[in-house]
Amino acid sequence: MRIHKLAAKEWLKALGVGIATAVLLSAVMVPALKLGLSPLPKPLGLAFAETLLGRSLPLPVGLLFHLAYVTFWSVAFVALFRDRLSLRNALLLGLVLWLLVLVVFFPVVGWGLFGLGVSPKLIVASLVPHLLFAGFLWGLCRLAFKREAESPPQP
Repeated sequence: MRIHKLAAKEWLKALGVGIATAVLLSAVMVPALKLGLSPLPKPLGLAFAETLLGRSLPLPVGLLFHLAYVTFWSVAFVALFRDRLSLRNALLLGLVLWLLVLVVFFPVVGWGLFGLGVSPKLIVASLVPHLLFAGFLWGLCRLAFKREAESPPQP
């Protein structure tokens, strides 16, 4: 695995894919939390920001942390897999990040290893957004990084 050299336009596209992925995920996750469909006590980005800063914070701060995290990993995905922006690779990244959440972020915010300090439901509840992340990331990359071979020849 190597980091690809990306043109400035590709870096901007990767950044746009990351921001769009984060916004789409937030558009799914925030209502799920507000409607009580998610067993998470609060958005993980908010819980992490509050742990890091040691005080209660409003939801937009958590969303900014989430935006930065998702955008970083989306750009990293493009930089690492520029020639292989496949669903398989996106799923692989999503699953690695899910494991990172289970063994690092959940314990850091006080929810315990695998979220078991709150509920075993957090294991599956945290898998769903990571699968959505992989799907959104892959789909947006397909739109943003169409191969030149797919476009009609220029006269």
